[in-house]
Amino acid sequence: MTKINALPLISVKHLSHRYNAAKVTLDDVSFSLYSGEKVALVGDNGAGKSTLLQLLVGLLPLQSGEIFSLSQAICKERDFVKMRQFAGLVFQDPDDQLFCPSVLEDVMFGPLNQGLKVDLAEQKSLAMLERLNLSHLSQRMASDLSGGEKRLVTLASVLVMEPKVLLLDEPTNALDSKAKQKLLSVLQSLDQAMLIISHDQAFVSSLTQRSLMLNKGKLIEAD
Repeated sequence: MTKINALPLISVKHLSHRYNAAKVTLDDVSFSLYSGEKVALVGDNGAGKSTLLQLLVGLLPLQSGEIFSLSQAICKERDFVKMRQFAGLVFQDPDDQLFCPSVLEDVMFGPLNQGLKVDLAEQKSLAMLERLNLSHLSQRMASDLSGGEKRLVTLASVLVMEPKVLLLDEPTNALDSKAKQKLLSVLQSLDQAMLIISHDQAFVSSLTQRSLMLNKGKLIEAD
């Protein structure tokens, strides 16, 4: 993949973050993510990986550094509102993302927040569920689903908003091998750029082209 003269979808420059004065979680982090790239974000537990994803979409306050989307600086809350549509975050725990009475309503939540009318939001959501072979779950409650089904529904709830980037936080967490393979097949079929947190080396090697490692607050290109 050539990056010559390509405009990065997301660019981070000199990003730092700390939760308290005693420890720096992210220390002068810089990287870029380009169209079509699928990049693993690896590191020990507590290294700051989830913190980085949450900073990208404004779920944590920006303390130091700069975030850009297609060269546009992301600074204020209204910028992050747009960023959360441009870069869809799939949380590590699906239960943090699914809260409506039915699967269909969970998937519709994002399009409705984008300003779509109910009938169009429903149409788009049903189409997305069909695309991911989840139509049979549309009237089910998320609490009744398996872990793999919940994971795919959270993915549908993000994809329906047509993001350019997917931010995935431990997407294979608590999945059995069958559910993991189904998720892998879905992700491999998608065109979106991805930044993926995972400790699952086999999953990462099957999906990503390169890896970034967080170690003691520093971000480096992994081998």
